[in-house]
Amino acid sequence: MLERYCKSYKTLAKSRSPVSEIPGGAITTLVEKAAEGVEIRGGKRQMMKRMMMLTRTVVNRFTIVQSHSLRCHSQSRRQMSMGSESLVSRLKSCGLLQTKGLIGGKWVDAYDGRTIEVHNPANGQVIASVACMGDKETKDAISAAYDAFAPWSKLTAADRSNRLRNWYNLLIQHKEELGQLITLEQGKPIKEAIGEVGYGASFIEFFAEEAKRVYGDIIPATLPDRRLFVLKQPVGVVGVVTPWNFPLAMITRKVGPALACGCTVVIKPSEFTPLTALAAAELALQSGIPPGVLNVVMGDAPKIGNSLLESPQVRKITFTGSTAIGKKLMVGAAETVKKVSLELGGNAPCIVFDDADLEVALKGSLATKFRNSGQTCVCANRILVQEGIYEKFTSAFSNAVQDLKVGNGFSEGVVQGPLINEAAVQKVDSFVQDAISKGAKVLVGGKRHSLGFTFYEPTIIGDVKNEMLIARQEVFGPVAPVIRFKTEEEAIQIANDTNAGLAAYIFTNSMKRSWRVAEALEYGIVGVNEGLVSTEVAPFGGYKQSGLGREGSKYGLDEYLEIKYVCMGNMG
Repeated sequence: MLERYCKSYKTLAKSRSPVSEIPGGAITTLVEKAAEGVEIRGGKRQMMKRMMMLTRTVVNRFTIVQSHSLRCHSQSRRQMSMGSESLVSRLKSCGLLQTKGLIGGKWVDAYDGRTIEVHNPANGQVIASVACMGDKETKDAISAAYDAFAPWSKLTAADRSNRLRNWYNLLIQHKEELGQLITLEQGKPIKEAIGEVGYGASFIEFFAEEAKRVYGDIIPATLPDRRLFVLKQPVGVVGVVTPWNFPLAMITRKVGPALACGCTVVIKPSEFTPLTALAAAELALQSGIPPGVLNVVMGDAPKIGNSLLESPQVRKITFTGSTAIGKKLMVGAAETVKKVSLELGGNAPCIVFDDADLEVALKGSLATKFRNSGQTCVCANRILVQEGIYEKFTSAFSNAVQDLKVGNGFSEGVVQGPLINEAAVQKVDSFVQDAISKGAKVLVGGKRHSLGFTFYEPTIIGDVKNEMLIARQEVFGPVAPVIRFKTEEEAIQIANDTNAGLAAYIFTNSMKRSWRVAEALEYGIVGVNEGLVSTEVAPFGGYKQSGLGREGSKYGLDEYLEIKYVCMGNMG
């Protein structure tokens, strides 16, 4: 046994792998095994000495690499109750708190010097003031992306893949700092924020791999002297417009495939959460992605959006956000006939049948409804429960929701943070009040939280009818409307009675019912006995007014590619 450990860690001592790749517990195991060697007599004593030397080698190398590659992490596991000011100061010292836009590889202020404040929704404090950019800066960013397109697209797929892989590695190395930025400006609990970093980084890793798999086709010719084939080529400059609810993941899910294909991008993050986008851009520069390939402008949303839409150099718009804004972008893109990808609003039904496993249904419903305080486009917007299990489910669901801890995302045990701003709170509360006025009953919560600011109590409302406002529109908050139904057919009818069609959820122990209902639901994503369905390897997108196109998976590459047919004649 001792010989095996000695051999294994001799290899580790010689390794130059990043610290993140060293097997978990390696250092501890080395020390433990070396200590065990003290008890060994005779011929094993020399081996014990060798192992102690190897231990020191690995520990020394670990310490050197850690101080070089992860210098920003040395204090990252302090108690998260630290003041925002101290955290902001530390993030600045790491170089990850940027406040300027990125154009052509350079950090630049708004040309007129204007700034906008970024607030912490948990306490209203100003985190930082960032450049408030408009049409002039956006046009320059477009020009930079256009100039960078030719050299970037001509790199080999392997070269682009390696640079994306470097970016992924840096995102993972700095996941805690990025998570802290997300919690600061967006409000979600720190554990959930760090989880978003892992999820967001996974798209960069996945598309780094897929960059080498953009295949064309050879077509059998109809005439003997012809050769027919198909090329796939990058579409060009892409305008990337992203929301505030996933400040990192919504960017990487779009930028990963765009860069993998050979496109260049101009990113417009939400003015509520620009800091995470800027930090990710800084790491992209460090990873070797050339200047101009990735640009970031933020500030005056209408001016930035119009500049992206009007420019003939921008060949595609990709957007995640409200259906109303998505429709406006479609209209604007028509003028120059741009390709458009849209991931828009949802009205997700979560259907719990009588034959469901109650524990699985509760766990899944909680996850899909209350993640990110209900502020996701795939959150369950309506909980449909069959009458035979309705009372039992709502009782258990209410008990579980009452136990959800609300507070500042840096506080221990918190699973529900604040809503993004006051307008969001007012919208959620107006939906609740409308439901109450029409006969619905509040089972849990139902009002602003005693913490103040933009906190809202996790809420369950029973006896909801599908005609109520809360069941017709996306709540985007921690409110679960529960609707009673009798039959499978009725559940499908209620679920499909909406203009949205992004995600839906089913809980049943019947395999036959799983197939029937999944096929009948008019949604792009269906979770069966699972509330968390998003992954980089599966296509994400909706039916009807929930959008166009798909993100993630091998299908996500197609959104950034043009298909070119080449016919070669006189080849006989």
